[in-house]
Amino acid sequence: MHELSIVQSIVDSVTESLANYPGARVVEVRLRVGALAAVVEDSLHFCYQIAIEGTPLAGSRLVVEHLPIVMHCARCGQDVVLESVQSFRCPDCGEPLCDMRQGRELEIEAIEIEEAPVPAGIEDQP
Repeated sequence: MHELSIVQSIVDSVTESLANYPGARVVEVRLRVGALAAVVEDSLHFCYQIAIEGTPLAGSRLVVEHLPIVMHCARCGQDVVLESVQSFRCPDCGEPLCDMRQGRELEIEAIEIEEAPVPAGIEDQP
């Protein structure tokens, strides 16, 4: 289950970026995952719940956006979305496709945080 090592890398990256926001709490981590990224979403969610225990991400949500395979067809001169990973041919002209534009991504799109509350009696300083 390589999803655990993927999620651990995500947790490490998010924790590292929190250094600029002392006391902040992570609310949500949004991922973009391409159809060819070879990850199972249920496994990502399961591993995420394990990996965030005892970290600044504890209690946060993992949101996964699925990205289709987009290839460029030289003959048609346009980008096309493939409906299946079974055929890498242009759905319009049938030309074999090899110029991938999208579909292998596995990246953090956004991190939603809730900043730490300012203690009572401390005012913003110029």
